[in-house]
Amino acid sequence: MTDKKYTRSVVVGGVRMGGGAPVSVQSMTTLPPSDVDGTVAEILALERAGCDVVRVAVPAERDADAIAAVRQAVHIPVVADIHFDARLAVRAAEHGADKIRVNPGNLGGENKVKLVADAVRAHHIPVRVGANTGSIARAFYERYGGRTAEALAESALGHVRLLEDCGFGDICISVKC
Repeated sequence: MTDKKYTRSVVVGGVRMGGGAPVSVQSMTTLPPSDVDGTVAEILALERAGCDVVRVAVPAERDADAIAAVRQAVHIPVVADIHFDARLAVRAAEHGADKIRVNPGNLGGENKVKLVADAVRAHHIPVRVGANTGSIARAFYERYGGRTAEALAESALGHVRLLEDCGFGDICISVKC
């Protein structure tokens, strides 16, 4: 008999993930949320295809602000995918995102990570720490000799520790190469 180790679960707009929950299907839109009608049409098509959670890229303030309108028109949780700008994560949380996807290593330091942690805590939404081989922290890249699985895993866990050091623990981890 083998021992099973379960992770903690998080709830993303009513969809439980981790902790032994059933696998959920997630996809991503191709349009920015500021194209509300187009984004809603894409999400409704994804819903019909069986998608449980959808991710939208949020490259600008207008996209973070549009999440509220998108969220009202769809039936599945919306994840705001943020790169480099902690302020966009805060705005997306304020405008109804069900989860925020960040790479804490590219937000601009501990103060920016704390800004995001405070916002998601205030809005009771989880964070997805997304890491890939292009975002491995330099220290782990050097320690493990490049873009290795070990460097990627340690880098992602280092990003998780940044959020935990800010008193936030409602975290999903996604790593890919």
